[in-house]
Amino acid sequence: MKSFRRHSASVNAGSMADIAFLLLIFFLVTTTISADKGILRKLPPICDTADCIANIPERNLLRISMNENQEIMIEDAIVQLSDVKRIVETFIDNNGIGSCDFCEGNQSQESSDHPKVAVISLQHASLTKYERFISVQDEITKAYYDLRTRYAKEIYNKTPDQLTKTGLADVQKAYPFLVSEIMLKRTN
Repeated sequence: MKSFRRHSASVNAGSMADIAFLLLIFFLVTTTISADKGILRKLPPICDTADCIANIPERNLLRISMNENQEIMIEDAIVQLSDVKRIVETFIDNNGIGSCDFCEGNQSQESSDHPKVAVISLQHASLTKYERFISVQDEITKAYYDLRTRYAKEIYNKTPDQLTKTGLADVQKAYPFLVSEIMLKRTN
């Protein structure tokens, strides 16, 4: 009797690695990665002096808050989102002490002294929706952008995107973006 020896069947797996690599490359190339959403802000520099925590006079501080009912309040009065930009512009551009030669405000004694000292305090409750917070942030940013655009047109006869770095720095110095963000404590 002859003994038959069976050879085990083998699968050539050398090309499997190539196929897996090609599939990996295919999925990496064809997959879209969503961009992160957020707010582009330059953080303030670290302050080593005591004047960073100095008291801000009440008239130079505009308090904007949002509660858990998604209501926007400016100085404890409920306002609509569409009014935020106008109120912020009026506050910043007030020229309360009359030292701002480029301001067009009505020089109210109840509002900010100068754009360089006007601070927006943005507070929100822990249950405020993210979309609401961002929409208020956008309105504040639009107010600063409009004031800076007006200043650039008056001084340089250009829009901010047409300015040089030096001119843009001058515009930003005239209307510095001074916003303080605070999260209120959870009430429940």
